[in-house]
Parts: sequence; structure tokens; C-alpha cells
Amino acid sequence: MKYKCIIFDCDGVLVDSEAISAKVFQQMMVELGCNLDFETILEQITGTSMKDNLEFFSEKINGELPASFESEFRKRSYEAFKTDIKPINGIPDLLKKIKIPVGVASSGPVEKIRLNLTTTNLIQFFGENIFSSYEIGSWKPDPQIYLHAAKVMGFKPAECAVIEDSEVGIIAAKAGGFDVFGFANEKNKTAFEELGAKVFFEMQELENLLLIK
Repeated sequence: MKYKCIIFDCDGVLVDSEAISAKVFQQMMVELGCNLDFETILEQITGTSMKDNLEFFSEKINGELPASFESEFRKRSYEAFKTDIKPINGIPDLLKKIKIPVGVASSGPVEKIRLNLTTTNLIQFFGENIFSSYEIGSWKPDPQIYLHAAKVMGFKPAECAVIEDSEVGIIAAKAGGFDVFGFANEKNKTAFEELGAKVFFEMQELENLLLIK
């Protein structure tokens, strides 16, 4: 393997959390009298900041969201994570095989990252190498979260591989000078490739791309 470090996005790459979050948002919007398609919500929230999402939902109701909207979302989604969240298929086996340092760089709050990694028993692989945009006040597509993670872990961007599942995340990592591997589906495959990511569809493929023995 040519890399000395692998940095993973969290939601949608390590843990299957995005669909859970989308369901919570969907229900909360119904309560505000706005029926939004699940796929529309899922596409909106994948890889984006809470600020961007709140603006999106505010536009959909043509007004201000309740002041408690974000805190209520956190409360409901955290409860759902505790019972429903699972690791992405193949991730536990992949992490067991990786012999170099790994880290997590996520747009989510630290407590969310730690909750989901603990619930899925993935926390053991990362130690203190857990990095949140909330800690540095910078969100993807700005590259700072990936640059921060690499620096703290002691590596240059060229020495690291980044694993992402969103366009904004790929843009962030590429802007920081990282090689990016995009966890794709048929819908976003072309867009990921055009942004410069090496595309894969399941973790076994990633294992082969990274030349993990």
C-alpha cells in the first residue's frame, strides 16, 4: 500500500446513519405541514452541514423553522441511532485488516460521531483520531477538516487516502490534495468520477483498490 494513513468520512461510509436522519427530518417536516419525498431529503443531507440543511428546510416551509428544530432533531435522531444504526456492510472486516493509522473526519458533532461508532462497535479502531467540523468551525466542501485530521495524525495529504460518499466531501478532500475513494451507487458514479474520485461500490472493492493484504 502506498498510503500511510486512511481518513474516513463517518455517515454513509462507516455507519448507515443517513437514512435514519432522513426519516427523522421527514417526520418533523410533516409535523410542520410539509410533505417531502424521502429521497429528496436523503440527497439533501448527504455530506452537507446542518446549517445548509436548516436553510433548505426553511425554504420548503417558506418561513422560519421553530427555534427548537435542530435540538429536537438531535434528540430524536440520537435515540433512533441507539436502536437502529448499523455499520456499513463490510466495514468491520475492512478495518480489522488495515494495519496503518485510520481516522474519522465528519461534519457531524463529536458526540454524534462517538455515539454512532460506539453503538456499532467501530470506536475501537479509531482511538482519539476522531475529528469534527464543529471543533474547527469549518465544513465540507472546505478542505480544512481533512487537512486538520491529517496534521494532527502526523501525515501530509499526499500520504493519506480519504474515503467519502458525497460530492461535497470529495470536493473537500481533493481541494486539500488528498487521493479520494468514492463509495458510489449508479446514480452518483459519474459525478464522483468527474470530481476525481476513484469509485467503488462495496468495501471488498475498496480493500482491493487500497491493496490491503
